[in-house]
Amino acid sequence: MSTFLSGFSLGLSLILAIGSQNAFVLKQGIKNHHLFIVCLVCSISDAILITLGITGFGIIVKEIPTIEIIARYGGAVFLFIYSLISFKLALSESQSLKPEGSSETSLLKTVIVCLAFTWLNPHVYLDAVILLGSISTQYQPYQLVFGIGAVTASFIFFFILGYGAKVLAPVFRNPLAWKILEFIIGTVMLSIAIFLIRGV
Repeated sequence: MSTFLSGFSLGLSLILAIGSQNAFVLKQGIKNHHLFIVCLVCSISDAILITLGITGFGIIVKEIPTIEIIARYGGAVFLFIYSLISFKLALSESQSLKPEGSSETSLLKTVIVCLAFTWLNPHVYLDAVILLGSISTQYQPYQLVFGIGAVTASFIFFFILGYGAKVLAPVFRNPLAWKILEFIIGTVMLSIAIFLIRGV
């Protein structure tokens, strides 16, 4: 049980910080747009990455830095473009900024964007794959239990974040509040993109 809790607490601590993926889940939660699928995609992606880490793939990533470089610059470009979209929405006069009832984005496009936020984030490889993978070796022969703990943390976190954000929906019926959120999200995305390019 202690091994499970160690994996759970470490996994939770690594995803708590507000990042691009979390900001996207938060936004989808407020809009209540394909929310279950978004939370599920994020959770399953984390589960795959954590599994790769505890089964030794972290060593490969560490030995082949090209993987991290591709993720870093690809992620930076994606986040930069997404930040521009958020800034454009923040400055728009359109009334379509109301969080509820928005269906202009298809499920497929939403899933693709969600996958990009996860798999083009180099910090995911450093945290979920390399860090968790390395620490899991301390819990042999119970690495799987450690990994299950970390995976459980991801599922709980993303679903609480997404569905908890729905509570804020009444606030974001005000177009001004939605514009402010878009501006904040754009700022977060742009900041992370700059950090990635700088190699921070």
